[in-house]
Amino acid sequence: MNELLKSYLANETARQNEGLELIASENFASQEVRALCGSVLTNKYAEGFPGKRYYGGCQNIDDVEQLAINLLCDLFGAKYANVQPHSGSSANMITYYALLNPGDTILSLSLDEGGHLTHGSPVNFSAKYYQILHYHLGSDAHIDYDRLEELALEKHPQMILAGFSSYPFEIDFARISAIAKKIDAIFMVDMAHVAGLIAGGVHSSPIPYADVVTSTTHKTLRGPRGGIILTNNEEIIKKINKATFPGLQGGPLENIIGAKAQCFYEASLPAFKAYAEAVVQNTKVTAATFAQLGDIVSGTENHLFLLNTKESFNLTGLQVEKMLEEINVTVNKNMLPGDQERPSVTSGIRIGLAALTTRGLNQDGAKEVAMLIHQYLKGEITKEEAQKRVVLIAKDLKNIEEL
Repeated sequence: MNELLKSYLANETARQNEGLELIASENFASQEVRALCGSVLTNKYAEGFPGKRYYGGCQNIDDVEQLAINLLCDLFGAKYANVQPHSGSSANMITYYALLNPGDTILSLSLDEGGHLTHGSPVNFSAKYYQILHYHLGSDAHIDYDRLEELALEKHPQMILAGFSSYPFEIDFARISAIAKKIDAIFMVDMAHVAGLIAGGVHSSPIPYADVVTSTTHKTLRGPRGGIILTNNEEIIKKINKATFPGLQGGPLENIIGAKAQCFYEASLPAFKAYAEAVVQNTKVTAATFAQLGDIVSGTENHLFLLNTKESFNLTGLQVEKMLEEINVTVNKNMLPGDQERPSVTSGIRIGLAALTTRGLNQDGAKEVAMLIHQYLKGEITKEEAQKRVVLIAKDLKNIEEL
């Protein structure tokens, strides 16, 4: 290996082992998943789908990809799946391309209230090719379903999209499905953030209600970086597959698809259910600890919550992100509902517990993490003291090589 690459890899391994990862969209994959990412499957070109390839020599590749499809369908109780999207964004692009026409209207959650870039950001492809309408949160910080229905009945979008980047509550998939049916709209769910919680049985599933569901595989699902698409509709999967290849992607990353298969297998085991339960409990405990200390936090029903840093510490989200990075605690600045700061600055941060729970964090550890962050940001302990406490917490957790 190139010596510089070797040193960079060593540095990143140390950072992950010695720090506290609280970015809600990150996790730690198992040794088996990582091994498959670097396996000989990366050597094979396999344009097309199992049994319908444009290259010879794909017999074993077909077995791997079909296994991934079967395991994924079994995991979520869906009839059809596509495991080729390179990312969650790719999965969303493929779905729009397959089911919508340029200029069609998508009704999605407002970005500054928890939506995702691919759900209609002005700087994203989604807003350049489609008309975007946003529904919003009510005064209780939950989705305003009544207003969502009013918008849908008034504007008649071709698609209603449920999903988020930083919404800390469960979504009523049945309610939105009923609204979509009233106007004959496609109901799409982007479950990227909660896929692992759904697989673990601690979050409701959109599969019985949505026409099509997309997801990443690397967040709470704890797999390799990649995307997936699920549906119970045979005509939709035909359109999805055609949009994937030859529509938008070339040769699939079969090494990553092999790793996805392992991820789906791991998520079907009893230990994963216990993990998903622990993620939700750790998240609730961490948020409650901040609240008990007098900080302003959102509620939570999943793996993440929002911390208002402006009101809690008189600091922007950007300032807090940089301060915490100095003590090897990793978070991301995040817009809050009604945020007056720019997206590059923000008034808060997003905190997620999926990654640290993978490393074995328990509820006592979750409390300690919240107390450490609070005391450091309040200036009650020095940076040096905070760094020492981060080291002690990290030492009690599993190294990523052991996962």
